[in-house]
Amino acid sequence: MKIKSKRIYLRPLRLEDANGNYPNWLNDKEVCRYNSHGEVTYTKKMAIEYIKSIQNNSTCKVFAICLNNSNQHIGNISLQQIVKDTEAEFAILMGEKKFWGQGYAQEAGELLINYGFDKLKLNKIYCGTSEVNIPMQKLALKLNMVLKNIQNNAMKKNNKFLNIINYTRTKY
Repeated sequence: MKIKSKRIYLRPLRLEDANGNYPNWLNDKEVCRYNSHGEVTYTKKMAIEYIKSIQNNSTCKVFAICLNNSNQHIGNISLQQIVKDTEAEFAILMGEKKFWGQGYAQEAGELLINYGFDKLKLNKIYCGTSEVNIPMQKLALKLNMVLKNIQNNAMKKNNKFLNIINYTRTKY
């Protein structure tokens, strides 16, 4: 299955992705500066175990973000904690830094949200991000998500507690 737009396509994450840069992204402090990764060394074996765990899993859909012109895998995007015909959590990781700030995350997000509403028949898609993750906050707003609430001291990163800002978007 491919979900395609002008510059990119989404395809299910597959075992051979563990042979590429994907495991390295989760060891890059800059890539992981806002998320829960980067605390332990992420190995190829861990990537393979993760990919196996999500294959044929009805509670999550994890996709590789790939460039149309080269098939380069530049990030991952997912709907997780899927509740059938109800809701799912949106998550994204743009691993290849040279593609940051060029609109690829928004393009991938729009593809995935449309997939969630149209194919999975979800009613609500939501995400949460730390108060310091300004790029994700901007992305959520560009994807027509609205601020739902703020959870105080809900995430610990680098021995510091941070607030989580939650966004949501409904189909109707």
